[in-house]
Amino acid sequence: MYSPHTAADRAEMLRAIGVSSMDDLLTQVPANLRAGGYDWPAALGEAELTAHARGLAAQNKPLACFAGAGAQDHYVPAAVKALTQRGEFLTAYTPYQAEASQGTLQAIYEFQSSVCALYGMDAANASLYDGATALAEAVTAAARITGRRKILLPAALHPEWRDTLKTYFGTTRALVLEDIPCPSGRLEPAEVEKRMDGAVAALVVATPNFFGLLEDGAALAEKAHAAGALLIAAADPVSLGVLEAPGVWGADIAVGEGQGLGNALNYGGPYLGLFACKKAHMRHIPGRICGMTVDAEGKRGFVLTLQAREQHIRRERAASNICSNQALCALAATIHLALLGPEGLKEVAELCVDKAHRLAEKACAVPGYRLRFDGPFFNEFVLECPVPADRVRNALLKAGLLAGVPLGRLGKGMKKSLLVCATEQRTDEEIERFAAALGRVVR
Repeated sequence: MYSPHTAADRAEMLRAIGVSSMDDLLTQVPANLRAGGYDWPAALGEAELTAHARGLAAQNKPLACFAGAGAQDHYVPAAVKALTQRGEFLTAYTPYQAEASQGTLQAIYEFQSSVCALYGMDAANASLYDGATALAEAVTAAARITGRRKILLPAALHPEWRDTLKTYFGTTRALVLEDIPCPSGRLEPAEVEKRMDGAVAALVVATPNFFGLLEDGAALAEKAHAAGALLIAAADPVSLGVLEAPGVWGADIAVGEGQGLGNALNYGGPYLGLFACKKAHMRHIPGRICGMTVDAEGKRGFVLTLQAREQHIRRERAASNICSNQALCALAATIHLALLGPEGLKEVAELCVDKAHRLAEKACAVPGYRLRFDGPFFNEFVLECPVPADRVRNALLKAGLLAGVPLGRLGKGMKKSLLVCATEQRTDEEIERFAAALGRVVR
């Protein structure tokens, strides 16, 4: 810990604001909630501190990551980090004044264009905090567009995304969130049709969903539109290298988590939310949108457009009061996509499909293990184990494998279910080790 203030500095500041001690600043915090004294070690010099940090880092055990659930181990080219850390981009605050920030604005414009191409949509914003909050903003937009209050959510939606929606709307009762059971791991069009009525603003369809399965988006979009509701697609952008874009099969709004595009796992963030929609709904897009124009001399230029600072001007009448974007993460995604190109993204997605299906085949060849759900999947699947899934996870950790995410928190019936993911990063040798380690768990 480094503090530039001396004891004399602190005493002078306390005297200036009229209190005698730091404790006087905390009188409103109950005493039992305040931390006691800290037993800090003696200060180290730079060389000693560096050696100490290296020693701590050496204790880390490298793991082959077979976990997903919204955060996947994709390869990030070195060029992504090299470019995003340039001083022009790596700033304490995202500059967007058109007269001084043409580079940043152009990067945002390129990002928006890439998201539109991926999702088959007409317009996209400059990104949001993460996939879960992007979905919450999409739900808000759908309610505003339709004038309705009910949102249908599949049970196969990421549980943390559902929790985010409940945080947004659960206490205010502004919207009604209705869950649709998915006993087969996917939405059933007949069940969706049964729940459609004149109060439904939108049906949310995650594909691939939380269990890794692909939904019949076109059939579900038809059911939603027949009832006058919108369809919101939540799709992994990497999967769109091989899967049809949501805009093609009928989605009105599309969202996603952009972590898999040039952003490392980073212990859970920061990530970025992707948000795109059809032209008819452009005015309901939350946050920043960058547009391309020409100046008085006819030269190309970039500016914030449509809703620039609208959140501050229109207040409660604004589409949303969320105006920040994850500019650096969005820049990483833009560079990553530019490096890959359409064919490169397709190759990455095909590798994910191949590795995941090979892993599933090997795992299910081990006695006692099987797929919990039938149906096509991209690069994640639920493995039903002969013993509790957390026991499998803990055993494989000892073999240098992060085996997946135990799903016991979803209910007692999922205690033996393990959500497993394989990306282009996983090698044949790691897949063989995974299967071999599964066999040792049940012996």
